[in-house]
Amino acid sequence: MLKRIAKTLGFKKKRTASGPHIVPPGSHPIVPEDMSRGASEVVSGLEQAGYTAYVVGGCVRDLLLGLKPKDFDVATNATPEEVKAVFRRAQIIGRRFRIVHVRFGREVIEVTTFRAHHTNSPSKDKNLSRQSKEGMLLRDNVFGSIDEDASRRDFSINAMYYHPTDNTIYDYADGLQDLEQKTLRIIGDAATRYREDPVRMLRAARFAAKLDFQLDQKTFAPIPECAALLGDISSARLFDESLKLLMSGMAFATYQQLCQLELFAQLYPQTAQLLDDDFYQALIAQAMRNTDARINNRQRVTPAFIYAALLWPPLVEQRKQYIAKGDSPLYSLQQAGSDVIHQQIKRTAIPKRFTAMMKEIWDLQARLNKRNGQNAARLFSHPRFRAAYDFLLLREQAGEQTEGLGDWWTLYQEVDEDEREAMIAALPKPKSGKRGRRPRRKPKADHAS
Repeated sequence: MLKRIAKTLGFKKKRTASGPHIVPPGSHPIVPEDMSRGASEVVSGLEQAGYTAYVVGGCVRDLLLGLKPKDFDVATNATPEEVKAVFRRAQIIGRRFRIVHVRFGREVIEVTTFRAHHTNSPSKDKNLSRQSKEGMLLRDNVFGSIDEDASRRDFSINAMYYHPTDNTIYDYADGLQDLEQKTLRIIGDAATRYREDPVRMLRAARFAAKLDFQLDQKTFAPIPECAALLGDISSARLFDESLKLLMSGMAFATYQQLCQLELFAQLYPQTAQLLDDDFYQALIAQAMRNTDARINNRQRVTPAFIYAALLWPPLVEQRKQYIAKGDSPLYSLQQAGSDVIHQQIKRTAIPKRFTAMMKEIWDLQARLNKRNGQNAARLFSHPRFRAAYDFLLLREQAGEQTEGLGDWWTLYQEVDEDEREAMIAALPKPKSGKRGRRPRRKPKADHAS
C-alpha cells in the first residue's frame, strides 16, 4: 500500500513550498472507521465548537503500516482551556507541556494544542516558554498554527495529520516517503532537537526497534555526543520512559538499539560496566527475550522482574565485596541489593512497590537451594515463589550452573504431596554444625561524661 501511495503522489512534485502533501481518500488505506470512538468524538466535538482538529502522530503512522494503534492523539487549534470547556470529562495536565486528557469510559484521548517555535527573546511569561542554558525546553506552551506544530514534532513519520471528516492525510515532513524507505528521520537539526528534549534519543531507539527502521545519518550522528544530556532528565520521567522501552513487546530489539546508540549506559550505568562479561550479557538478553515472549502471549509482566534482571549483574559483584569482608551470604545479598537499588533510583525512580518485589525475588534465589524439611513447602507457598522460580530459570538459560535446581523445582510443582516428600527425603542431608550467622559488631564505646 505504501509503495502505491508513493507512486501515486510523486512526493517531490506534489510538495508545495509551504504546505503539506495532501493525500486524498482512496490514495491511502485509512478509513474513518479505523478511528476509536473517543478520537472520533473529540474531533467532531471540537469541530462543532468551531475549532479545527486532526488525529495525529503515532496512530496515523501505525495504521499506514497495518499495525493496531495503542492509543489515539488529537491536535487542535483550541487552547487547553477551550478544549476543557467543550468536554465534560476533560482534565488539563502538565506544566512543562500542557495537554488535555478527555475520557470516554476507559479510553483516554490526549489532546494537544498546535505548538509554535520559541522566539529568541525571553518570554515575559515563563509558564509559557522557558529554556535552560543548555537548550532544554523547561516550558513549552507557545501555541501556533498547524504548519508550526508539524515542524515542532520529533520525527517525520509522526508529523502526519488525519482528518476523519474528509478522510484526508496531511503529510508535512515527507513522512510517507520515510515510511516506504523504513527510515527514521528527525525534523530539524538533530543536535538542537536532542538538547531541547534529550528523551527524543530514547524515542529514536524505541521507534527504530518497534518498526525495524534505520536512523538516517543526520539523526544518528549526534546521539553519542548528546547521550549524557539524559542525566538532566528527572529520574521519574526516565522510569516512565524505561517502561515504554522494555514493556512494549520489543524489549530485546530496543536493548540492542540502546547499546548501539550508546544510551544503555545512561539508563543503567552499573550494569553497562559489566556487559563485557558473557554471562551477564546473556542474562540481560535472555531477560529481554523472555519479557517479549510473555507480552506477545498476553501473559502478565511486572517491571520488577525485568529490573531485577537488569540489576542482577551489579548485585552479584557487590555481593562478592560483602562476602570478602566476612558477612554471611544472605546478608551480603540483601545489602548488595539495597546498594544497587539506591544507585539505580538516581537514574530511574523505581517505585517502592517494585523495589520491594525485586528484593524478594533476589532473596529467594538464596533460599531456593534450601529445600530440606519444611523449607520447600514454605517456599512454594511464598507469594513471590513463581517470580523467583522464573528468575532461577532465567539464570540457567543464561548459562549459570545450578546442579539441576531448576529441574528439581519444576518437578516439585508437577507431582503430588507424597512424591514431593519423597523428593525432599532423597536430598543430601544438610551439613551438621552451627548455622552461619553474620558476626556481631562490637558496640561503639560510650564517650559520654
